[in-house]
Formats: sequence, structure tokens, C-alpha cells
Amino acid sequence: MTPSAFSTFAALLKSRSGLVIGPDKTYLLETRLAPILKREKLNDLTALAERLTKPGADNLARDVVEAMTTNESFFFRDDKPFTHFRTQALPRLLANRPANAAIRIWSAAASSGQEAYSLAMILADAKAQLAGRTVEIIGTDIARDQLNRAREGLYTQFEVQRGLPVQMLVKHFRKEDSNWRLSDTIRSMVRFKEFNLLSDPRTLGRFDVVFCRNVLIYFDPPTKARVLDGIAAQMPADGALYLGGAETVLGITGRFAPLQGERGVYGLTPARAAA
Repeated sequence: MTPSAFSTFAALLKSRSGLVIGPDKTYLLETRLAPILKREKLNDLTALAERLTKPGADNLARDVVEAMTTNESFFFRDDKPFTHFRTQALPRLLANRPANAAIRIWSAAASSGQEAYSLAMILADAKAQLAGRTVEIIGTDIARDQLNRAREGLYTQFEVQRGLPVQMLVKHFRKEDSNWRLSDTIRSMVRFKEFNLLSDPRTLGRFDVVFCRNVLIYFDPPTKARVLDGIAAQMPADGALYLGGAETVLGITGRFAPLQGERGVYGLTPARAAA
């Protein structure tokens, strides 16, 4: 692959998804774009890059971005954020809100839906605690194929074995051949929507809780700040933001601060909350 071709891919990914890749990630381009090369009957990545520069290549560009987007997800990933949500964030929100006020939760970069559905299962099991309160979960991603998978709620044996407690598997899934499908009840609790984190989150409305985990690590600092500041503008003073274990707001934005004694959980800073 020529340096010019690499620059074409790097610029496309940065502008369309915020993903930043360096020359050391050439192997990822080769691995993840191989199916597109085969489909388009192209010899190499240089030929694909040349095709991307021609008029009418928007659909091809979308396919390239989706192929390069990391889509790994599994149920109750890392567990601690979900424990915090169930035992601390949710009870606090319920106590602070009027009985008729809905609670809105955003699973950003939702991929194939496991994170959003993990939250839905927690809420389903807390039905008595909710006392009829409306809860809305929105899962967003830029990858249409992954969103379609999420809406289907159909997962392989391998996928349900990654972090999903067996009691939840039995309670909320049914066997379909060699796969497992989520119940209609859980699936109806989540709405999936195509959305780019580089876009304006005001189109999604306000959220009491935001899970934006293991995606900021792929962005450069200015893009991280842009995304975090956009999220902050859509959250109430007592909202909760969950990031991945390798992610932080420190040195990126002053809108959020870590919650004392918690890793990966953030609240709005007092100055921001008072704004």
C-alpha cells in the first residue's frame, strides 16, 4: 500500500468516525478490508483507496468505515459499571425524580446491542423498584449491520457465554437452534438508532445515564473533548457517565469529574452542574 493510499484511509476514517489510525495499524486495514477487496474485485488496498477518491463512492466509503469500526461487545462487560448502575445510580435517580418523570439511558457505540440489553435486563429485574416509571434506553452506532443484529436480539452460544449470568440466560432468552434470542419484553425496552458520535447529540434529547465505553480510546484528544462536551450538555446535574477502564476525562475536558471511590464513573463538575 502506498503512503498516499494510507493517507486516504486515515483521512476517511478520521472524518467519518473519529477513528485515528497510524502507520502501525496497516495490518488492521489489510485484515478488515479484505472482504471488500474480494467483493469489489480489487487487487490491493491501493486500488481500493483510488476507488474511494472517485465520484459516487459514498456507499463504498461507508462500507470501509463500518469494516474498520471495532464492534466487539459482550453482556455485562467488566461488570462493575453495571453493578454501580444497579446499586447506586439507579436508586439515586429514582429518589431524585418525580414519579411521573421518565429516565433516559444512552448506550453509545452500542454495536450489536449487548450493553444496552444488559441495562434492560437490570431494569426488568428492578420492575418493583421502578413502580411503573417509564425508562427509555437508546442504543446508537454508525454500523448499520450491527444495529440490525442488535434489533434481532439473536446471539450465538459463544456470545451468551461471555459475561451473561446463567440465571439471566434462562430468564430472558429462548433457544433457537444453536442460537439464543432475547425475549420480546427485553427487546422492546431498547430502541436502536443510527448515530455518529461526531454528530450533534442534541438530536437524541437529554439523558440521565450515558454508557460511552471503550470507544474514546480510538479518538484523538480534540475529538474526545468534543464528544464528552456534547454529552455533558445533554445531562442533568445528577447524571452519570460510564467510560471504559482505559478511558478518562482527566486532561480532556473540565465538564466531568470522577466520582469518588469509583473507577470509570463520572459526574458533571459542580461548575457545569450549576450552569
